Amino acid sequence: MEQRSGSAGSAGSAGSGGQAAPRSAAGRLCRQRPGPRALLPVLCLALALLPPARALPPPPPRHRLAEGLSRSREMLEAANASLHRLKELNTLGFECILEEIDPEDITKNQINTIKACTSEDPGAGNCPVLGRSTFDTSKCLQGIYEDLNAYRAELKDFNDQKVLATIDEMMKTLKTSSSSTVPQPSAGAGLTSFKARMRLCSILHAFRIRTVTINRVMNYLNSPESSL
Repeated sequence: MEQRSGSAGSAGSAGSGGQAAPRSAAGRLCRQRPGPRALLPVLCLALALLPPARALPPPPPRHRLAEGLSRSREMLEAANASLHRLKELNTLGFECILEEIDPEDITKNQINTIKACTSEDPGAGNCPVLGRSTFDTSKCLQGIYEDLNAYRAELKDFNDQKVLATIDEMMKTLKTSSSSTVPQPSAGAGLTSFKARMRLCSILHAFRIRTVTINRVMNYLNSPESSL
């Protein structure tokens, strides 16, 4: 009598002292008997080994990307205006034009916009392209930030506060950490030697070219194609 009642109630006593009933979908399915018995262990094992769902990192807020696009346009306008003033006023003592200098890429040994935001294989053409299949927005924004940090350090003695201010504003937009600090514009000590002035001309042209690339990347990140 006691044995019969114990066996009849064993299915409902999940936590009373007998073996607890499986709670997972795999466990419930494995307790069912219909279907070919030969396939049941394989199916149970497959269900049991399903990897847990992993949450993808959230994309950057759209308002931050939109602000970044606006800041990148301001940066490009400031770089263009600065080069125009140098040419018109003959500030450096020579004509600072792209055809006369060799722009130096000061970011080639670090993560930068080109490495982080474009495909390593340009395909049939020579221009780097945005690699949609492997595009990492966070890495791309970090590459842009590192570029601006490098150019900010090189242009710290450049007596053009508009250029420095637009770089700082763009860096603030890209940096999400509230504890991060962005260097403030310096007064500029002036450039006396011809070598220093030639280097400034080269760096400023390189910065202007990189700013064009940054602006195009920010345009892409704000376009519908970036979410495909």
